[in-house]
Amino acid sequence: MKKIDIEKLKKIYFIGIGGIGTSAIARYMKSLNKEVVGSDIKPSLVTKGLEKIGIEVNYGQVAENITDDIDLVIHTASVPKTNPELAAAAEKGLQTITYAESLGLVFNSREGIAICGTHGKSTTTAMVGGVLEDGGIDPSVLVGSIVPRYGSNLRVGNSGHFVAEACEYSHNFMSLYPHITILNNIELDHTDCYEDINKMKESFLDFLRHLPENGVLICNGDDKNVREVALKIKSEKGDLEILYFGKDEKNDFYLKNFRAFSGRTHFEVMRGAESLGEFSLRVPGEFNARNAMAAIVLGVYLNIPTEKIKESLEGFLGIWRRFEIKGEYKGTLVISDYAHHPTAVDLTIRAAKEFYPDRRIVAVFQPHQHNRTRGLYEDFLKSFDFADEIILSEIYDVAGREETEDQAVSSRNLVEDIQKRNKKLIGHIFYAKDLGETRKFIDEKTKPGDILLIMGAGDIFEIADGLVKTA
Repeated sequence: MKKIDIEKLKKIYFIGIGGIGTSAIARYMKSLNKEVVGSDIKPSLVTKGLEKIGIEVNYGQVAENITDDIDLVIHTASVPKTNPELAAAAEKGLQTITYAESLGLVFNSREGIAICGTHGKSTTTAMVGGVLEDGGIDPSVLVGSIVPRYGSNLRVGNSGHFVAEACEYSHNFMSLYPHITILNNIELDHTDCYEDINKMKESFLDFLRHLPENGVLICNGDDKNVREVALKIKSEKGDLEILYFGKDEKNDFYLKNFRAFSGRTHFEVMRGAESLGEFSLRVPGEFNARNAMAAIVLGVYLNIPTEKIKESLEGFLGIWRRFEIKGEYKGTLVISDYAHHPTAVDLTIRAAKEFYPDRRIVAVFQPHQHNRTRGLYEDFLKSFDFADEIILSEIYDVAGREETEDQAVSSRNLVEDIQKRNKKLIGHIFYAKDLGETRKFIDEKTKPGDILLIMGAGDIFEIADGLVKTA
């Protein structure tokens, strides 16, 4: 990639500006007083937010949108070379870069804090951003979701710190060179990019090599894959400081006495023999306590007073589509969640059970991508044991990321095999061919007092939004 001087850029065009990452970069460039224009296929919550701050969005991608006065074109990785706008940019000789490269462009010029791992990146990034802000550090923060505190997916701060979510998909995080990295966990995912867990670990190790010799790695010491990668990078970079967190007392920081009641989770954090006191969260699940641990360790490392860290985390309200309470529908509490990996689905259902032990959990799930469903099929069969009723919508097809052989797998197969594995779920799990049928099953199977947990990374969230609107 040719070196780009951000200061010299006047007009930037975004193809796929409604993407959760590209939209954040668009906002950042707008904050620098650049002229920002973009396109997407249809309006969304994200694009409407961009229009409110004066960013022009074209709905429809045609060659005519690419004008000669554009200095830089930024596009999502999923945009094919045949896209009319991308093809027009190439024909005009305009410089084009991917979202991942654009993130590196703004991130690497600051003291970067990267949040990576298979699960929990967005929540941890938002928690870290809040702790730093409340601790007086005034960071810029880019999150792969909408944060209520910001009203968007971006906070622009005045300090040298830039906190960003670093995604492993297609090795996108390799564009980033952080000073501090938080690594939550490593599990097999993105099976269209990584053939096995060893390839995943190699990619994370390559990313950790981007840390400077005097950098800092804050990581989940309970995760064997994380610890293996951390030990390897330590052998290569002897001066690298590594701080481990988790439940095991062998970690530098560990949590104990985790419990949930009255819509809160509570846990104590220890640093060796020293107690940092009790912390409280409004978001459920031990997995969120672990996410919070990463923010706590970073806060301590940056000398933020413990009480400030506690106050910040206690005030954390969650983020868009991460156990997001949407409202009530016919006496059921509707919760929308982005969970799409088997582990995330399982933990989210368990968290709902912890928070609402006396209520039925109706889990509605739309698997995301045929390739992922096929590659992690056996793990998905174990993900629904804690649900009382299950509705599986047909798999959300991701254009450009599917192979012909992947199309053979269906949510219908999952329903059949889940029942074979767990006989208790016979008569309590249903296949829906599309979102319309999913909605019908919701009306048929839910009762007043139920928890309606709607999960997936596709368009299933539209059902959650629609239910609350019609309530």
